[in-house]
Amino acid sequence: MVFSESMSKEKMNSKSPQLPWHSRFDLQGITFALFILLGISSLPALEGSGRDLDYWGNLKGFLDQFLPPDFDILPQTLAGIWETIQIAGISTLLATLLSLVLALGAARTLSPLWLVMLTRMLLNCIRTIPSLLWAILAVVLVGSNSLAGVIALTFYSSGYLAKFFSEAFESADLHAQSALRSLGASSLQAFQYGLWPNLRPVIWSHCLWMLEYNVRSASIIGYVGAGGIGLHLKLYAESAESWDKFSMVLLCMLVIVTLLDLTGEKVRKSIRDQLEGKKHAN
Repeated sequence: MVFSESMSKEKMNSKSPQLPWHSRFDLQGITFALFILLGISSLPALEGSGRDLDYWGNLKGFLDQFLPPDFDILPQTLAGIWETIQIAGISTLLATLLSLVLALGAARTLSPLWLVMLTRMLLNCIRTIPSLLWAILAVVLVGSNSLAGVIALTFYSSGYLAKFFSEAFESADLHAQSALRSLGASSLQAFQYGLWPNLRPVIWSHCLWMLEYNVRSASIIGYVGAGGIGLHLKLYAESAESWDKFSMVLLCMLVIVTLLDLTGEKVRKSIRDQLEGKKHAN
């Protein structure tokens, strides 16, 4: 009997103390609650205009025009997609070269503080402007052509790639570079032989991701006249009888982007495996 009473007392003492109700809400819980509240408060915005519209009938009529895709425009569609890929490829290459220079100025471990602050402020300004607005500005400057798309995506991509590259520079091991500098190597030589070999796989992975992103962006900015398949989308969307052509363009874009994503993922996985192999070897 005494033993059972002592056990019950231990169980009562082992119970966690009751915390105030407000202490149970951490930052994650508050954020989730605000998200739910925002979703509920947005429901009235989903209401119709008050008119008796035949939504299902309109949807059926649209699908009848949207499907099946018009395969007669496949050649010009593929030509437009190829132009889009060219715009994305050239802009990614130019952005990579520009971003390497900007990243050197934005890395705290490689540049003085005043240069780091100025460079990061510039990169923040570049990233603030969306790619579509960059495209509109480029079209105003050089006209409605592929060059406008290259200019727009080059500037837009530089803001992100330079940020990624600078973070990679800051996290890199600088011992080899410092050793080369102490032996009399120039700054460029120390970077080329001491820092770049370790950073090259990471840089390549970021470039592949940016290329995939730019293919999608190039499809959109063409809608405002920056070249590529986006111009085809605009022309077909403006005609009420061309939705089957519009669906053909979307189908081709879906196939190309999916293939590009799968290829990029395999290459990035190979790069990650290579980096992990080097870490285990060291």
